[in-house]
Amino acid sequence: MLIRIGLAPLERLTRAMTTIDLLKPGPRLAATGHGEIAELITTFNSMIDRLEAERGSSTARALSAQEAERRRVAQELHDEVGQSLTAVLLELKRFADQVPASMRDELLQVQEITRSTLDEIRRIARRLRPGVLEELGLVSALKALAAEFSEHADLVVGRSLDKNLPELDAETELVVYRIAQEGLTNTVRHAHASEVDIVLRALTDGVELRVRDNGRGLGTSVEGAGIRGMRERALLVGAELTVASLPKRGTEIRLVVGHTGGRR
Repeated sequence: MLIRIGLAPLERLTRAMTTIDLLKPGPRLAATGHGEIAELITTFNSMIDRLEAERGSSTARALSAQEAERRRVAQELHDEVGQSLTAVLLELKRFADQVPASMRDELLQVQEITRSTLDEIRRIARRLRPGVLEELGLVSALKALAAEFSEHADLVVGRSLDKNLPELDAETELVVYRIAQEGLTNTVRHAHASEVDIVLRALTDGVELRVRDNGRGLGTSVEGAGIRGMRERALLVGAELTVASLPKRGTEIRLVVGHTGGRR
């Protein structure tokens, strides 16, 4: 009995070592026990602190580089491909006015395909670089996001967006937007849902985002790259992300962001 009591802190340390996930921070182990056991637990806690800090720093650099690349690609799609297709449309219109009537219908069909392609490229560019977020703020950006998914996916997107939000800095607004975007994308790809709701509301000391669908839920599947990417973004601004799923009741993604100040 005495040996079991003495080794209990070591058993807790062993369980922590096998279950710890740097994307889901939790409380540190109490440095209980005698002599070297307490010292070992303290060393383990220090190691986890260092690993979480290093992961946070590397994640910040990676996400910053990713956003910069998205902006570059979106700009090139808009400036290069978009302008080229616009020029093609103008030429097609000019030719449509000159060709015989027998060829006009076919030319108009090509013109319509080109116009649809241009609209799709513009839509992709907006997803890569949400200009409305920078220009009009988070609420307007989420409205535009919901409208886009409603239009292009077989999905009813409801929204309840509180306009009286505390001020958030640009990085935090981008995190909230990207998590909402990824949540909607996951719903379209995997949930087999017919409805999804976006809720953004002010808290006493921050904001809360919820993306909730009526799909099949996660079941026994493990978290994929999409959810883990959301967790990384949440940790970047010190936010809390939870993913709840029940059979036949869909999935809910909940993000709680503390008050960070800055631009809104």
